Amino acid sequence: MPVKDWLPAAVWSAAVDRKLNAGEPLFHLGDKTAGLYEVIAGRLRLMRVDRSGHEIVLYVAGEGETIAEASLFSPAYHCDAIAASDAVVRVYPKAAVLAAFAKDPKAAQAFAATLARQVMNLRTRLELRNIRSARERVRHFLALNASADGRTVELRGTVKDLANELGLTHEALYRTLAALERSGEIKRTRGKITLLRGRRL
Repeated sequence: MPVKDWLPAAVWSAAVDRKLNAGEPLFHLGDKTAGLYEVIAGRLRLMRVDRSGHEIVLYVAGEGETIAEASLFSPAYHCDAIAASDAVVRVYPKAAVLAAFAKDPKAAQAFAATLARQVMNLRTRLELRNIRSARERVRHFLALNASADGRTVELRGTVKDLANELGLTHEALYRTLAALERSGEIKRTRGKITLLRGRRL
C-alpha cells in the first residue's frame, strides 16, 4: 500500500526529500535513526558486511517502497542503506510518524499490514534461498514473479541485483539464465524475462 494512502497529511508536511548518487550511503549500521524512508525514484540496497568483508545484500528496494521501518522503534540502524542507482528518498521524521500512529489507529493498522506483507515476502525469499539447485531456484523465482499474463517477469535493477536477491553469484545466475534460454524455457530482453509458451518452469 503506498505511503500516501495511510500516512496522515501532518507527517507529509514534515517530510524532506534527499537526492543520492549511485553508491552514496543513506545511512550506515549503527547510525542514529532519523525516521521512515520512502524510495521516490531509483533503488536502495540494504546490506551488511560480514567478518570476512563479504557484502550480504538483505534487500533491494525500488520506487514506492519503504525502508528502515524497524528503525522507528530502535535507536540505531541495523544495516547499511546504499544507493544502487541515482535515487531520491523521502524521509518522514521518526517523532512525527510515531505521534501520528498514537493519534490515528487506522494509520497504525495500515502500517502493521505493510509490515505483515513484508514478513510474507521475507518468508518467500527464505524459501528461495533454501532451494539448493541454482536452476530450480531461478525457476521458482520466475514462477512466483510472473505478471498477470503468467509469462512476463519485469526485473527491478540489474542481473547482479537479482543474483544478490537469490543468494547466487552473478556468474552462476548468468550461466543458469543462459542454460534456460538455450533449452527454450525463457527469452531474455532488456529488463525483462519471458516464460515461453508450452514450457513449464
